Amino acid sequence: MSRLTTLYPAAGNPFRAQEMVAYMKGVAPFLGIRTPERRALSRTVLDGTPRPDESDCAAVALRCFALPEREYHYFAVDYLRRHVKRCSSGFLPVARRLVTTVSWWDTVDHLAAHVVGGLVAADPALARQMDAWIDDQDLWIARTALLHQLRFKEDTDADRLFAYCLRRAADTDFFLRKAIGWSLREYAKTAPGEVRAFVADNRSLLSPLSVREALKHL
Repeated sequence: MSRLTTLYPAAGNPFRAQEMVAYMKGVAPFLGIRTPERRALSRTVLDGTPRPDESDCAAVALRCFALPEREYHYFAVDYLRRHVKRCSSGFLPVARRLVTTVSWWDTVDHLAAHVVGGLVAADPALARQMDAWIDDQDLWIARTALLHQLRFKEDTDADRLFAYCLRRAADTDFFLRKAIGWSLREYAKTAPGEVRAFVADNRSLLSPLSVREALKHL
């Protein structure tokens, strides 16, 4: 961590940081490091470090998310994406904590598709936890449940996906409506007929935004 907290601030740009804060609606302060530069720095930070186990993944992620600047959160998300296969189903509570820490789409969506999704893919029994998350009062937890199958392709549990979309169809929140459409649009790349039929049967229940996103490439 000392290498990380030395290299990242040194590469920061205060003017760019202000632009990033504005773009992200002030969700967190930024150091002002562009993504390509940040990932190059991350490779330097990790050079020579051993492969982590699950406890290492949890420690790194939680310590990064405890720091205020958003680039540290991005480092944690990238780190978990790289090493999620080294984590067991017992890592899910840590993932939930990260989803609910300084929540915004820029971290939540990657945690949903690559970390939570990776855990569920490795242990399908965790889908029952997603059944609880979809009804959570925290919209970011519900959004995670909607998006966790984004990368499943032909392994998508279509019945569960469609049920989740209907469970949150009445919500007026933009981020939930967008997630419904996005999850359907992604599955449409694998099963366009199923998605088209689902939308046709439930158009009166789905928001115009969800419908538009779902059918975007059909």
